[in-house]
Amino acid sequence: MTEYYVNNIMGLKKTIKNWLMPDGHEGIETPKDKNAKFILTLDNLIVGELKLENGIWEFQYSDPFKQQNEIKPLTDFPQTGKKYRTEELWPFFAFRVPGLNQPHVQEVIKKRSINSGNIVELLAAFGRKTITNPFELQPC
Repeated sequence: MTEYYVNNIMGLKKTIKNWLMPDGHEGIETPKDKNAKFILTLDNLIVGELKLENGIWEFQYSDPFKQQNEIKPLTDFPQTGKKYRTEELWPFFAFRVPGLNQPHVQEVIKKRSINSGNIVELLAAFGRKTITNPFELQPC
C-alpha cells in the first residue's frame, strides 16, 4: 500500500515539474556526478553564487549584495542571508536556457558538442544573458 502512494507522489512531482519547465527542456537533467559554479552579476555588482555539488544546487547572495540597498532580492530568493538548496534548478536560472527545439540552438549544441541533456553544459553555453532580466550568469 505504501509503495502505491510513493509511486503516485513521484508521478505527481514529475507532472508538476513538467508544467513548470520551459518549452523544449524535456529530457534535461541535473547531473549527479558533476560540480559547477556560476557567478550572478548586475553591472559591476556580484549578486550571488550558484553552485552544483553532488546533484544539489545552491544559491546564496554575495556580501556586497547584502550590504547594498538599491537592488531588491530576487523573487525566488527573498532572504539575503539564507543559503538556498534544491535538487531541481530554480526557474530563474532554468529559463536562461532557450528551448532546445530551436534550429539555432541545435546548431550551437552540435557545433560545440554540448550534451543537450545536461543542464550545466546548457547553462554554461546559453545562460550568460537573457532578454527576461538584466542579470548576467558567468560560469567559473
